[in-house]
Amino acid sequence: MSSLALAVRDSSTMLRRNLLHARRYPSMTLNLLLTPIMLLLLFVYVFGDVMSAGMGGGADRSAYIAYLVPGLLLMTVGSTTIGTAVSVSNDMTEGIIARFRTMAIHRGSVLVGHVVGSVLQSVVSVVLVGAVGVAIGFRSVDATALEWLAAFGLLTMFALALTWIAVGMGMVSPNAEAASNNAMPLIFLPLISSAFVPVDAMPGWFRPIAEYQPFTPAIETLRGLLLGTEIGVNGWLALGWCLALCLLGHFWSKAVFDRDPK
Repeated sequence: MSSLALAVRDSSTMLRRNLLHARRYPSMTLNLLLTPIMLLLLFVYVFGDVMSAGMGGGADRSAYIAYLVPGLLLMTVGSTTIGTAVSVSNDMTEGIIARFRTMAIHRGSVLVGHVVGSVLQSVVSVVLVGAVGVAIGFRSVDATALEWLAAFGLLTMFALALTWIAVGMGMVSPNAEAASNNAMPLIFLPLISSAFVPVDAMPGWFRPIAEYQPFTPAIETLRGLLLGTEIGVNGWLALGWCLALCLLGHFWSKAVFDRDPK
């Protein structure tokens, strides 16, 4: 069997393993999925009218729904990948990774199985949150089929990038609790981005924090694709962040995985 065929076979096996784990223990995925859904409902039905009026849209929460949903979709990606960090940490601390090292399998398949499984879970979670958004009034009537495809591609790329970072966090964490805590920035960063209010509305001292982080350009790009707002350089910044995080997470995870166990 060729090296490529071996890698594909073993990666498929590891992917099935991780999907079976997610199906048998759905509580982590459901808990992480509930966070963006609850924030969506909270900000729409409790703060929606006030936030819309403050942004110049009048006392009409439908305008704020349109603004809010793209940010919550990317927040869903970040929250879903926390489960990946916990899952990888469990594998590292429970000894299964050490067992995999002794088996005649492609070494990279263990990481690929985690990454592909997490990206698939992120896509499903985004679809569910998006369905909730549509149910409460979100509409994207101006987006073309090409823009929808680009939006889906951006979400998938962002999920891949954050998943590699989450895998690295899980591999260096001593236990599942530490992995969950280490991955908390993946939920915290969207809260201080342009997901809920425009960057221009933030205090001057706080604005650079929101501007110079990966979520804000990704949110603005997704918002532009779905709503027809201006994207500007945010598209290139989002792609740059995706590439940088993906490479960083990949080489970080591979370096830790290849390290001889102590």
